[in-house]
Amino acid sequence: MEAHVKKLLPYAKDFVKRADMLLLTLCVISSIFGIVVISSAAASFNSPRYLIVQITSFLIGIGLFVLFTVLDIDVFAEKWAALIIFEIVLTLLLLTPLGHADDTGNRAWLRFGFVGVQPSEVNKIPFIIVLAKQISYLKNYKNLNSVLSVGQIALHGAFTIGLIVAISKDMGSALVYLFILILMLFVAGLKFYWFAIGLAGAAAVTPFFWTHVLNQRYRDRILCPYDETIDPAGFNIRWQSNQSKIALASGQLKGTGLYQGRQTQSGILPEKQTDFIFSVIGEELGMIACVIVFLLLLTIIFRCIYIGVKSHNTMGMLICFGVAGWLIFQTFENIGMCIGIAPIIGITLPFFSYGGSSLFSIFAAMGLVSGIKYRPKPERFRSLG
Repeated sequence: MEAHVKKLLPYAKDFVKRADMLLLTLCVISSIFGIVVISSAAASFNSPRYLIVQITSFLIGIGLFVLFTVLDIDVFAEKWAALIIFEIVLTLLLLTPLGHADDTGNRAWLRFGFVGVQPSEVNKIPFIIVLAKQISYLKNYKNLNSVLSVGQIALHGAFTIGLIVAISKDMGSALVYLFILILMLFVAGLKFYWFAIGLAGAAAVTPFFWTHVLNQRYRDRILCPYDETIDPAGFNIRWQSNQSKIALASGQLKGTGLYQGRQTQSGILPEKQTDFIFSVIGEELGMIACVIVFLLLLTIIFRCIYIGVKSHNTMGMLICFGVAGWLIFQTFENIGMCIGIAPIIGITLPFFSYGGSSLFSIFAAMGLVSGIKYRPKPERFRSLG
């Protein structure tokens, strides 16, 4: 036994040296916090399934963090064609009998017996890696701002996002991917006139998309926070938002206590273990806990950005900012949903919401960021030390 420990000790030391232990600690604290709150949110379901899935995904996530930290991302990124094929195949499987719709009607889940996997969550990892590889190649060896380069990147993004919308109808995930794409291009140094052209193009196609792609209920969900004439009685589209705001308000500063929230434990608050976990935190643990959760997520985001700025190469920098973009969009959109200032589009709160695919995917992404901090820094950031 002692001999085996001695053999493993150098590998453990190497991992501690290569890994960002602060990032891992923040992720573990956030996940354990989330598991505790999920145990309360799911208490009324009288089923251990939610805790079992979340704890199992948490342990898998730690393993993936270790794996992706020690992974040679440069070698992995060279397999970009295989990563794209993986994304396409995993998404197309939603069209087979393995694909299942969620409560909103989005065909977003694959079921393997009692195990469910959400392709749009898993595919964020290869999407960020391939996009970082593509942008860094065009920036370092071609002209990132040429029509050909921008066209290639736009085609990549449009195909990936279009596939999500066409097959799963998951607009929330599509917007996360779009935000990641825009942030990575901005950080890479794409000229502002390209963003202006993209904005003009989006404005041109929005009327068609609004009329022919989105159904009336989804349009109402988007406009609801800003249009008081939609569901004024609050029994339809506004129901989730109203119950969320009641839960947050009733918790006040210190909360009602775990397992004591009226909105949470009575089942009045919809999707309390997933989309509205922040409202559960507010009701049962209070505004102080909400601030702590927000600060934890902000610290993780800034840590990703810091490692990106310190990175040894452009691709590593872009991966870090891509992961940060993933967290930024989901954090602010989810909290915005819960407090009633953003549309309810099915976005979960990273680390805290229930969801196995989401949790182990975000841990894998954190492992990517962790393994990047020892790479050569891009020239544009050398002045930052």
